[in-house]
Amino acid sequence: MNVVLLDKAKHDRKRFNCGVEVLNNYVKVMASQQAKKDNSRTFVLEDELEPSHIIGFYTLTMTPIDLKALPDKLQKKHQPSTSGGLIARLSVDQRYKGKGFGEWLLIDALRKLLSASDSVVFPFVIVNAKDGAKQFYERYGFAAFKDAGNKLFITISDVRKSMG
Repeated sequence: MNVVLLDKAKHDRKRFNCGVEVLNNYVKVMASQQAKKDNSRTFVLEDELEPSHIIGFYTLTMTPIDLKALPDKLQKKHQPSTSGGLIARLSVDQRYKGKGFGEWLLIDALRKLLSASDSVVFPFVIVNAKDGAKQFYERYGFAAFKDAGNKLFITISDVRKSMG
């Protein structure tokens, strides 16, 4: 499986359809613009038989952390922290759903963020789960912030432990 940076000259973005128009629109229109501005990076999983076809994608960036929304124990431990890695979007084309590609993309995103945290320290990975996706992230150890049920986090130390 090949996960690479989105390349608008190579990848058929118009073909991508995950069933959520906001995510479709992001990969089709916004992802390349945001990358040019150094606001985020979008990675795509290519179909091995047709590399221009996007099986799924995720977008990584950084985000501020409201420590008050974390459990008390974590608030104290990470007082000087101000930001975390953000999996801003993660989606799989409807033609490829139910085949484990979402899990594969999530693990790849976590690996990239874990690697980044070795150079530029941040204590958390955060996701804003779209409707119906919260349980997906919870299966991998993400927990909800106190003030926002669909905003979830996992500590980098937990990611490190799970990656062995």
